[in-house]
Amino acid sequence: MPTVVRLPAGKALTVRIAADTFLDSLDNPNTLRSYSTGIGKTAERLGENRPLATIADDEIGEALEQLWGSAAVNTWNARRAAVLSWLGWCAERGYDGPVVPAWTKRLPPPDSDTPARSKMAIDRLIARRDVHLREKTLWRMLYETCARAEEVLGVNIEELDLAGRRAPVKPKGARPRTRRRGAPREDFVLETVFWDAGAARLLPRLIKGRTRAPVFVTHRKPGPGKVVRPRDVCPDTGLARLSYGQARAMLDAHTALAGVQGAGWDLHEWRHSGLTHLGEAGASLPMLMAKSRHKKPENVRRYFHPSAEAIAEVTSLLAPGDSRR
Repeated sequence: MPTVVRLPAGKALTVRIAADTFLDSLDNPNTLRSYSTGIGKTAERLGENRPLATIADDEIGEALEQLWGSAAVNTWNARRAAVLSWLGWCAERGYDGPVVPAWTKRLPPPDSDTPARSKMAIDRLIARRDVHLREKTLWRMLYETCARAEEVLGVNIEELDLAGRRAPVKPKGARPRTRRRGAPREDFVLETVFWDAGAARLLPRLIKGRTRAPVFVTHRKPGPGKVVRPRDVCPDTGLARLSYGQARAMLDAHTALAGVQGAGWDLHEWRHSGLTHLGEAGASLPMLMAKSRHKKPENVRRYFHPSAEAIAEVTSLLAPGDSRR
């Protein structure tokens, strides 16, 4: 059910009330957490008790510049998008107020700095005896499918094609088949991911004859106060789907340098590493786009980080005919 937000009477709205009302309307906890920072700090900078209608467009731009003008490009874009969404939401509901000025433009994102791990490092990590089968399977699937972590974590056992080594996933920005809010997964256009022998050997051991519910589940049942959708809980064991945050914390725990929390690998590195290794092996750009399911070539290029050894090897093709003997 979508959240019902009671709007204040009249058209006079303070900056703080406008911000709180918009944030209360957000259903996605990740969006709420991200937007709260940008909108909250902007509201404080503008003056929380000022009527929204008295704020000038340039004041919005100046607040953004003062708060995040020297921040990373991705941070600037994220904070600007939050404020843009907030003010657009207010305008749609008839509240007078400013807009984000045209001179505070969205900046082109820089090339991704997410590292690509070597195949040797990946094999050694997954082969470690202290790594649980669930993590081994998840990491191997992320690497071989080159899929996003949310996509693989969202797969259920009944959707696995073990013989064909493939499964449908709900991609990022999935196109809806219906305009209904809160539509189930089946009401979106799904895409297919493929894995190879490594994940194929681990998956049957992980599911152990189970025929339904999430592939990756927690080791403990959710608490009595936590509401879990039927699709996200195993009806036989009561275990809930493994979340992105839990999966990220487990990877960090096994890869953190000197045990420093947050210094380990990131889940997105599996996708970067898989695409990089495919590119080093000679996969063409169209094939990499098909594997990653990107629609634009420039997006795939940000994922390709060839190693120094691979560059040296391809450079050797330019040597004189007798120099490589």
